[in-house]
Amino acid sequence: MMPEGKPMNISGVVGVAVVASFFLSVPALTQEKKIQRSDLPPAVEKTVAAQSQGTTIRGFSQEKENGQTFYEADLRINGHSKDVLMNAKGAVVEVEEQVAVDLLSPAVRSGLQAKAGKAKLVKVESLTKEGQTGGLRSEGRH
Repeated sequence: MMPEGKPMNISGVVGVAVVASFFLSVPALTQEKKIQRSDLPPAVEKTVAAQSQGTTIRGFSQEKENGQTFYEADLRINGHSKDVLMNAKGAVVEVEEQVAVDLLSPAVRSGLQAKAGKAKLVKVESLTKEGQTGGLRSEGRH
């Protein structure tokens, strides 16, 4: 996660797994359905309680991927999105958190813009899987 007001400094976009995704025509690889908080297993509820402190909870979903069930909490914190994906035992599998484009270092910003081409960067997320930041994901609009 990133402290407020500090630019993200990543030494070279190439050295980091940067994924430029435009989500325009990507087929769904998972089966996702909206659920209520009361539908969460106890272990997942415990993790949600810890992860959602200081946030606004926007909703929950259950996803099935490769025979495994995952739960996602859609949160808002300080005006930006944060999605927390957990397995059925309540372990955090992935966190996607929106990062303000102006907080990115110039090298990262220009690298993402190069991947986006003529599209305007409208959303950038840091992606953390199993406790390790794996890079950035961006969304652009033409």
